[in-house]
Amino acid sequence: MAERAIFEEDHIIFRDNFRRFCEEEIKPNSEQWAKDGIVSRDIWRKAGENGFLIPFVDEEYGGLGLKDFRYSVIMIEEVAKVGESGFALSLHNDIIAPYIDAIGNEDQKRKYLPKCASGESILAIAMTEPGTGSDLQAVKTRLEDKGDHYLLNGSKTFITNGILSDIVIVVAQLEGAGITLCLVERGMDGFSRGRNLDKMGMKGQDTAELFFENVVIPKENILGQAGQGFIYLMQKLAQERLSCSIAAIAAAQYAFDLTLDYVKERNAFGKPIGKFQNTRFKMAEMKTEITIGQTFIDDLTMKHLKGQATPEEACMAKYWTTDLLNKVVYECVQFHGGYGYMNEYPIARAYTDARITTIFAGTNEIMKEVIGRGLGL
Repeated sequence: MAERAIFEEDHIIFRDNFRRFCEEEIKPNSEQWAKDGIVSRDIWRKAGENGFLIPFVDEEYGGLGLKDFRYSVIMIEEVAKVGESGFALSLHNDIIAPYIDAIGNEDQKRKYLPKCASGESILAIAMTEPGTGSDLQAVKTRLEDKGDHYLLNGSKTFITNGILSDIVIVVAQLEGAGITLCLVERGMDGFSRGRNLDKMGMKGQDTAELFFENVVIPKENILGQAGQGFIYLMQKLAQERLSCSIAAIAAAQYAFDLTLDYVKERNAFGKPIGKFQNTRFKMAEMKTEITIGQTFIDDLTMKHLKGQATPEEACMAKYWTTDLLNKVVYECVQFHGGYGYMNEYPIARAYTDARITTIFAGTNEIMKEVIGRGLGL
């Protein structure tokens, strides 16, 4: 497949290198990770050794200084093309590390970013609570000012990299200030993890509950300014939702490609099932919608590079592409027939992996709410 117009020669070289990494290091281990319910720490270290972790960060902090988001686009797409959903590379690279890079002070950047670039430290962000999902301002986890330190109490759930994470950005309420972000490190007294949650899909991704019981948070572990956490979260959500959209379109293309091969090979009534009009029409419809989605995402990516993408556009992309992904995998399973229901077929895994995409990073109902408000409604 020809490289798309938004990419230049350096991107193509980078894609070739990262694709090789996916084929050699990710794809052969994907099935085992799904069985284990967690990816190996080795893959994080290997990604770091190859320069694939937080490459946008300046070289003095261990990165490559690649500020161009298109390198992230490439990595998101290539991980999707090998059907891997457990290795939360984009979460680490594109969603969490940018908080430390953008609002962390010099000491925090020097302390945390080099280890995040090498794969020694794995990142997580803890927003969701047992009683609080999309309504971030209603979080109940509390920071209490004790003069020379804070005490953190509360719990979080559905946290990606919950078991593996070494550094967790925790969203908490600070009395008298409001939503505040703090950095919690592996091994802090009072910080514990619950079980690795048994999910419908994304089996290789460790998703866990986190508990904080009188965790001593040094003053220097507050990220940015106290009380400004909600603003910081809103500033970064557009890139998070765009990242989700890029992954969704790539996953839809992956499911489509699997199915196109299958309908060409599978025979019924003396001919390949792809020769039946219903199959041809459905495949034509899916190809058209995936192409429309890819065109929109590429356009939005270029706007994002220029700082011109709006929160409403990011919400449009997130809801439309994840809805499309779920529609595509549904049709693709149908074309596989009984085999599509068997876990040994990649399309079955693609189907169960897709379901969460309309829920995480803000439900698609919330996306429509944001879009509607942007219309003045």
